[in-house]
Amino acid sequence: MKTYNLNKPVLLLLALLMCLGCSEDYLEKTEEYTIDSENYFNSEEEYYNALIGVYDVLQSTYVNVILGEIASDNTVSGGESATDVIGWQQVDDMQHTPVNDNLDDVWDWNFAGVQRANYILEFEDKTDFEGKEQIIAETRFLRAYFTFELVKWFGPIPLKGDERFVLGDEKSIPRAPVSEVYAQIESDLQYAIEHLDYTAPQTGRATKGAAQALLGKAHLYQDEFSESASVLTDLIDNGPYSLSNFATLFEQEGENNEESVFEVQYTGEEGAGFDCLQCSEGNVAVGFQGIRNYSGPVFEPGFGFNLPVQEAYDMFGENDIRRDLSVLNIEEWTEETGATYAIGNVEKHTGFYNRKYLPRQNNNVGDANLTQPNNYRAIRYADVLLMAAEALNRGGIDDGRARTYLNMVRDRAGLDPVTVSGNNLTEAIYDERRKELVGEGHRFFDLVRTGRAAANIDGFVSGKHEVFPVPLEEIEFSEGNWDQNSNY
Repeated sequence: MKTYNLNKPVLLLLALLMCLGCSEDYLEKTEEYTIDSENYFNSEEEYYNALIGVYDVLQSTYVNVILGEIASDNTVSGGESATDVIGWQQVDDMQHTPVNDNLDDVWDWNFAGVQRANYILEFEDKTDFEGKEQIIAETRFLRAYFTFELVKWFGPIPLKGDERFVLGDEKSIPRAPVSEVYAQIESDLQYAIEHLDYTAPQTGRATKGAAQALLGKAHLYQDEFSESASVLTDLIDNGPYSLSNFATLFEQEGENNEESVFEVQYTGEEGAGFDCLQCSEGNVAVGFQGIRNYSGPVFEPGFGFNLPVQEAYDMFGENDIRRDLSVLNIEEWTEETGATYAIGNVEKHTGFYNRKYLPRQNNNVGDANLTQPNNYRAIRYADVLLMAAEALNRGGIDDGRARTYLNMVRDRAGLDPVTVSGNNLTEAIYDERRKELVGEGHRFFDLVRTGRAAANIDGFVSGKHEVFPVPLEEIEFSEGNWDQNSNY
């Protein structure tokens, strides 16, 4: 993704002003600076720069990923102590409150993405140029991506069509029903499918395949199995994707490969600070999941959050190549390599780490905990295959084809094919999704959408924990226009 360095132009402008001085004559000849939000979008470059601004917010969605695991039965919060990032500890303990700063981040940062997308769409018709449909289609994909995250986490959310939210809207615009939210998501993705190609103009930008995959997922989350199966099987039959080598899938060499349907791009070339984690161009979640005080080969140290539980390690069979490539057994690793490490939160130390997103040793600039360049594999082809298998099976459409897709994922893992059908096949698909996608932020929402959360997550209360509380400040700003989610 293209980036721009604004530091040099600003410094040059300041230097020029200092040389010219502030004489009255100069002030009379200087034109007023008139670029603002209402007179922007006068060229292809300005639309493109605004699109970069929408993509930029994706980097802050690391919090969605790490909390999606911590809220599930895959991992515990970890950290230095029971009060280290208290919002993550509360989510782990199913003690959600409307004043959780980390849940507030999920709301704020995803709505920032929606707002930036709406900015482009509000001025969609202002200037014509060749290739504008590409930019608008990517914008609609990104708005759908952020909106899908919001409806997953919070249920009903306010919608404003193709306009930016302005101060006061919170008092007049209601939280739209989930069905209306999904209708907008589907409309945006259908537009993207019709106007994008399978090949992106730049690495990391949205494609037709990414839009198809997200649309199939949106239908699956609504139990619309026929619609989900239709779009996902079309993607499988006509898209350019295939399963890659799992051993290198989460290494740097595996980024943006043939299995990548949509990937959030990160770089280790820019520094960051704890006062603005969302400003980092690196994947902040990676450093937070690193091994505390680690010294040894391959990995960098980190803060010891998001620790897989014993069950998440034991669910893999001995012959499943994914186990040790997905979950790091720290005791076995230290015995094998001589590495050393420290334990932080003793009560939640499990002995396992999320190897997929452990910080690797590389040439970071600044704080290696905050500038890890590991891309987030937001949508993988294996996920597409398993979603298609689930839709075909649960929709009573084609168990044979569902088994084929499931067994493609199992074969890559070194496992024998399954031969079951019906409900047994459903359970096999659920089981495979957990193994294949562990550590990637999907598990909690898979359990919720399939009605299995209460049976698998300690402390989960049906009728409450399917969604998270809307931040208290948002409820207060609405002055009674928005009700809090049930039982919060």
